[in-house]
Amino acid sequence: MIKIAVFASGNGSNFEKIMENIEAGYLDHIEVTALYTDNPNAFCIERARRFNLPVYIIDPRTYDSKKEYEEALLTRLAQDRVSWVILAGYMKIVGPTLLKQYEGKMLNIHPSILPSFPGKDAVGQALDYGVRVTGATVHYVDSGMDTGEIIDQLSCKVYPDDTRETLQLRIQNLEYELYPHVMKEIIQ
Repeated sequence: MIKIAVFASGNGSNFEKIMENIEAGYLDHIEVTALYTDNPNAFCIERARRFNLPVYIIDPRTYDSKKEYEEALLTRLAQDRVSWVILAGYMKIVGPTLLKQYEGKMLNIHPSILPSFPGKDAVGQALDYGVRVTGATVHYVDSGMDTGEIIDQLSCKVYPDDTRETLQLRIQNLEYELYPHVMKEIIQ
């Protein structure tokens, strides 16, 4: 079994789909050791509890520096012998302390066809720009914002009557398919 940790800051729907894929046997070589969150009010905590999974709420505001915060994360990850870190709606840029330890072993999913529309509100950016196609990207994490090496992508059409909500839902469904597929292929 390969031990992974999932980092999330919000709703946790991608985290939930990863857990469902593990339970269904699709990701039968992976064990999630815990959910890590920087947000004590995040709904992903409730999702983790439904899977009887440990939750580590590690708030960066309680540390004097990003380095100290990431050292605390690394201590916990080492205790659990985590080999891979999976970002699933984690809204912090990973700093050099954490990145150095997990370089090449940290994945992120983003709701656009990168390199288009990196950062926050990719769905809104796509609608504002008027693109006709968007989608989801899984990439390795590097020191930039959504700039790591692209592993795989799925696309969907953008319709003239799309709203943020309708397009976000379509992209989320792509993410739910794409992330487990990439994890199965990459995490060995």
